[in-house]
Amino acid sequence: MVCSVDHLASAAGIVALDRGGSAADAAIATNAVLAVTAPHMCGMGGDLFALVHHEGAVTALNASGRAGSGADPERLRAEGHDRMPHLNDIRSVPVPGCVDGWIALHERYGRLPLGELLEPAIRLARDGFPASPLLAPGAQIVAAQRGGSDFAGVRAAGDPMRRPGVARALEAIAAEGRKGFYLGEFGQGLLELGAGEYAEADLARPLADWVTPIGVRAFGHEVWSVPPNSQGYLLLLALGIADGLDLPDSPDDPLFAHLLAEASRAAGHDRLKVLHEHAAGLVTAEEIARRRAMVDPAARRLLSPPNADGDTTYLCVVDGEGMGVSLIQSNASGFGSLLFEPRTGINLHNRGIGFSLEPGHPAEYGPGRRPPHTLAPALITRPDGSLRSVVGTMGGDAQPQILLQVITRLLRYGEAPGPAIAAPRWRLASGATGFDTWRAPDETTVELEAEAPWGEGLRERGHTVTAMPYGSTFGHAHLVDVRPDGTLAGAADPRSVIGAAIGR
Repeated sequence: MVCSVDHLASAAGIVALDRGGSAADAAIATNAVLAVTAPHMCGMGGDLFALVHHEGAVTALNASGRAGSGADPERLRAEGHDRMPHLNDIRSVPVPGCVDGWIALHERYGRLPLGELLEPAIRLARDGFPASPLLAPGAQIVAAQRGGSDFAGVRAAGDPMRRPGVARALEAIAAEGRKGFYLGEFGQGLLELGAGEYAEADLARPLADWVTPIGVRAFGHEVWSVPPNSQGYLLLLALGIADGLDLPDSPDDPLFAHLLAEASRAAGHDRLKVLHEHAAGLVTAEEIARRRAMVDPAARRLLSPPNADGDTTYLCVVDGEGMGVSLIQSNASGFGSLLFEPRTGINLHNRGIGFSLEPGHPAEYGPGRRPPHTLAPALITRPDGSLRSVVGTMGGDAQPQILLQVITRLLRYGEAPGPAIAAPRWRLASGATGFDTWRAPDETTVELEAEAPWGEGLRERGHTVTAMPYGSTFGHAHLVDVRPDGTLAGAADPRSVIGAAIGR
């Protein structure tokens, strides 16, 4: 089974499985199509994280980019910046790690030739595809940017779009691997655009690392995520906190939303101080207990939330032999930095907005460093180590909050994937963009469908509540659940409009 935000991408993953490919092969094929059809969320100009369950073991892949050799925080501070530039500034563009993530996944777990996996994406980029309802609204804005000519003809959902430069980049990867991308046309264009931000050695250095996953026991299962610089630890802390709270009998009870929101705030109120690429020991029994004590069942505590909107794509795959892949890939905010590599037209992420400009901060912008990341994929195993679920979501800083709700519905309340994914959600919000939300007052935003069961009860407990329409603001979560008899049950988020869970 393959779940993703785009039926074209899910279909490419199923083709890979039909040809004898592994779940990793299918994940690469799916993500490659998304890199073509969903540039408003992800692409080869962004970063990638993944979790893999294979033969009873969980492995984690960090393919997030590093700042170039020319990174100079003093220069930014001298220009008057106290935070990283958000858009149209190459200094917020670490070297993209996505393609190195594909290469690492393929080398370790792949079965089919890489070129075969990339072929559906190449064909769509070369021959064209219909613009999705989520891509179309921003296309004309992006088309006005230097290098955004691929988007010029898109004015409504269904309009045809071609991306010839992206096709060439994919063909170069198929022919020469990472060298064809990082040291080829894309790499040369990035060096030109960077004008000193990057050196060729930055592009020659592989960006994908296999790292030790982190986990927590919650609701009778082990839940896994990727360690820092990912913010996956926030999900694990919140789940550990929630597992020890007296949750109500039904998630329709406002106490459900209150307790999980407070668990998220207790987990993440100090993220700005503690999250950096070398952070360790953030998820311990003692820390979970300490933060659980911050949760008052009757009232909202005065803690700041981690939240900002962001655009990312998540996909998950389970193959016929039980391998599961939980993969998340992102541009950061929407189309990313609104900068395009000039030769291929690949839009570049702005994950560098996660860096700090505070002198001496462990996450300070600097050469070769990785920024704190919102990306937080998840994978769930049973007590015997067997795979239970692969699950994740887009949603910027709210990713751990969304997954906390979905996983609690799945494990604590026994909901099936479809209802757990489609159910109304809340998220903590401040109205700001990027990591600067730490400086803004917070409120609890709920989907309109949640206003009736939750709204008044949250207000009575001290939450400032705003209702917003059901949709992408509350993430695109996808889930594949492995039932005890081996049957797969999956769901793609209806908020993604054209998402699809496809099984074979």
